[in-house]
Amino acid sequence: MAIPFTKEMKKDYTILLPNMSPVHFELVKEVFVNHGYKAILLENQGPNVIREGLKYVHNDICYPAQLVIGQMIDALKNGAYDLQKTALVITQTGGGCRASNYLFLLRKALEKCGMEQIPVISLNLKGMEKNPGFKLSMSMLLQAYSGFIYGDMLMALSNQVRPYEVHKGDADALVKKWNVFLSDKFANNSGYIGWAMKKNLNRIAADFAKIEVKRVSKIKVGIVGEIYMKYSPLGNNNLQQFLEEQGCEVMVPSMMGFLYYGVDNAVMDRKYYGRRYFSAKMTQFALKQLFKVEKMSIEAIKKQKCFTVPTTYLKTKELDEGVLDYGVKMGEGWLLTAEMLELVHSGYKNIVCTQPFGCLPNHICAKGMIRAVTERAPDANIVPIDYDPSATHVNQENRIKLMLSIAKEKLEDNSH
Repeated sequence: MAIPFTKEMKKDYTILLPNMSPVHFELVKEVFVNHGYKAILLENQGPNVIREGLKYVHNDICYPAQLVIGQMIDALKNGAYDLQKTALVITQTGGGCRASNYLFLLRKALEKCGMEQIPVISLNLKGMEKNPGFKLSMSMLLQAYSGFIYGDMLMALSNQVRPYEVHKGDADALVKKWNVFLSDKFANNSGYIGWAMKKNLNRIAADFAKIEVKRVSKIKVGIVGEIYMKYSPLGNNNLQQFLEEQGCEVMVPSMMGFLYYGVDNAVMDRKYYGRRYFSAKMTQFALKQLFKVEKMSIEAIKKQKCFTVPTTYLKTKELDEGVLDYGVKMGEGWLLTAEMLELVHSGYKNIVCTQPFGCLPNHICAKGMIRAVTERAPDANIVPIDYDPSATHVNQENRIKLMLSIAKEKLEDNSH
């Protein structure tokens, strides 16, 4: 039986949040805190996380489920939290992906390890599960949306500065500084819409432009894949850190692109399946408003004239025209293929495609589309990497190093 999160629990319960992207989720956590919840973003890593995941989640279930649930169980077992006053939160998409079932898998895992009294909050926009003590208000949604916009900018600019910075640590220190500043703004109910947001975005871009750098020729690598594996250091074995240690500059497509894609799917449903006309029109209107903020962010970066400017969602979608049909929308769907083309278009022709072993949408839209992508972009150098509990770091890194050796040869040829 599911334990609801009650209004009384809100006062003194600690809510543990899974950590998919450290930059973005640090801001999202503050949204919870600013609305009266005691929220903690999980940081625990190590082999015990996957051990707990495999212990309580069947190994046929995808790797992200094992990691997310394993991280939560590991955190609960380490003795840092009062198990009578702790709750968990997990997203629930409601789509065809197995991620829709993480909620039930987590509850089943809690029962197996004798923690069935812990409430699990479903974070969804479809009203699938309701808890009296937790409600997504418009203010929370606005702040979370702004958090992802800011997070995307901080991620993009720090990634472009970090490999070239003269004083190591400057980029990461600036990310932390802005996280603190924006969290304080959110707490005071400001900084997340209109003019105030535009001002902050311009200041962030200007701050990163001031960091002292030494521009040298480096291999540019993009990361795409299943959303958890793409962003989570826990999921992809600290892939970005590994690539930067190999002397690369890394680009990861924006998280907001996935949100736009999710909203845009409702418009495609009208075109393909004759879904409600009014719903499609409302969705189109919402997208137009979202694109205004996307434009605001891109213009702030463009103004500095020293950064690679992110591609707009509509341009990314256009790049996929004729490659993979827009009706392919299970999981990351056509967006995954489009992001590979986006990276090549932006000058990041070497691509690591991260996928959980056995994730059917990923294997079709990523590995299965590599030939189609390379036919359109012959310079693309793509390596698909499977992640699961049995995959060894050494094997993954060796395959990536092989891709990098090809990239290095091309870089040296172009420099002559």
